Amino acid sequence: MHETFAGPNATTLTAVPSPLGADATFGAVGVLDDELRYGPDARNSSLVRRYQGLFVSAGLVSPPGAQSAINLVFTAGERRGSTLAMLGPVLSFTSAIERAVVGGTGTFRMARGYCVMTRAGSPTPESLVYEVDLFLDMYHA
Repeated sequence: MHETFAGPNATTLTAVPSPLGADATFGAVGVLDDELRYGPDARNSSLVRRYQGLFVSAGLVSPPGAQSAINLVFTAGERRGSTLAMLGPVLSFTSAIERAVVGGTGTFRMARGYCVMTRAGSPTPESLVYEVDLFLDMYHA
């Protein structure tokens, strides 16, 4: 997953800041529309899906946690037009992030499972690359 969090080509941003002030994160709402590619090099790997969703800073403890709702939207290949829906917390951005796969559409109808996302690098100061691994049990795919 290729994410850019600053600059004119940002793929993630805070849409609603925290009502508690500039330095607070609790209550902030963010959105993202990241690219999912076959490899870590954006110039030499094919775009296969979008990683779209929202997150809410919902933790008052340190480190603050976030809740996320993510859709993987398949944009190429035989699964084009299908989606996977994921929900779960983000407890830390420095360790693996695990989310539950709670359903899907198209070839992923009735899908269940989980996703593990681990940081794979930072090609520029304003971007990150994550490895996204899916573990699915599909009833009617």
